[in-house]
Amino acid sequence: MSWLQLTGKTTVITGAGGGIGQALARAFAVEGARVVLLDRDIERSGPLAAELGGIALCCDLADGDSVAAAAAAVEAEGGADVLVNAAAILRPGALESVATADWAAMLAVNLTGYLAAAQAFGRGMLARGRGSLVHIASIAGSQPQPASGAYSASKAATLMMSRQLAAEWGPRGVRSNCVSPGLVMTPMSAAFYADPDVKARREAMVPLHRIATPQDMADVALFLASDRAGYVTGQDIVVDGGLSQTLMGLVPRPGYA
Repeated sequence: MSWLQLTGKTTVITGAGGGIGQALARAFAVEGARVVLLDRDIERSGPLAAELGGIALCCDLADGDSVAAAAAAVEAEGGADVLVNAAAILRPGALESVATADWAAMLAVNLTGYLAAAQAFGRGMLARGRGSLVHIASIAGSQPQPASGAYSASKAATLMMSRQLAAEWGPRGVRSNCVSPGLVMTPMSAAFYADPDVKARREAMVPLHRIATPQDMADVALFLASDRAGYVTGQDIVVDGGLSQTLMGLVPRPGYA
């Protein structure tokens, strides 16, 4: 058994067909977990599940019946030990003009969908008196990201939802934590890095001078999901290479370097 002691634990990953979702699936499978990959697009998650010896289920987090059906299928096989919420959508727009339909669509996946998954898969965890939830949030949840519609609001709410779950479910043996990525190279963000100059400027903003990979997020999620983090709950682990610590460095200070 590995140091993380995830061998044989059933791990459900939402948004498993995305960049971070795929890295999560591979990372948990390498640690010996039994992975269940949920995604709206089974063509993205199906081949990966077959490769990893896991299960792929078509699931739309914005559809409560779809989430319930996926949870029932997993519970019939013994239930989930770990849930990692990684599904997300982005519909850009300034708040002055963002369509309420786009706002609602983002909240339906990025926030309400996370709660729906936590409720559906968490019921079995609560009944068994053990389990771990990990939600992929964002530094945009604590740093407003302009022209991104409901994205920052959805991630800020996810951070609080996770803390509330930790407070309510902790006495019953279920932990809840968040991972907040900074700048990450994923299919969703790939267009931002197509211009080498933009990529270099972004890298220069990060104290570690590189853009994160999905694996960077998966490594932290592994720890939070594992029993090695058994006394960690209600926390947000920021994985941004130090980017969120640079604000004061932007303030002009004559006489200082």
